[in-house]
Amino acid sequence: MAIKQLSVFIENKQGKLSDAVKVISEAGIDMRAMSIADTNDFGILRLIVSDIDKAKTLLSEDTVVNVTDVIAVKMNDKEGALYNILKVLEEANINIEYTYAFTTHEVGAYVVFRVGDVAAAEKALTDKGFELATEKDI
Repeated sequence: MAIKQLSVFIENKQGKLSDAVKVISEAGIDMRAMSIADTNDFGILRLIVSDIDKAKTLLSEDTVVNVTDVIAVKMNDKEGALYNILKVLEEANINIEYTYAFTTHEVGAYVVFRVGDVAAAEKALTDKGFELATEKDI
């Protein structure tokens, strides 16, 4: 049930983010989730999009683009919801490399995790009753 995510390496300069988003938008690709981590010189733009292959091809013309597997867990809008997810991953000895969240009209919130062992994380979470998103859900 892993979801494919693009990691796009872009210079940390004015207009570079806009350029990447423009390429995706003009191609008719929907951005479903986005996160940016930056340093002084470059940033990593992480995207979940409606057409991963097309977006990768278009963005690869100007920069380095990687595809990684992530998991997205449905998160209730209640106190402790994130903690309950994190506790399951911790108890299963799953290392979290990074996380971010996004919302949808239909479901509410999802929290995305890049983890060291996707299959183990999926099993630990589903065994505890958590709902994972598929690419169709997003």
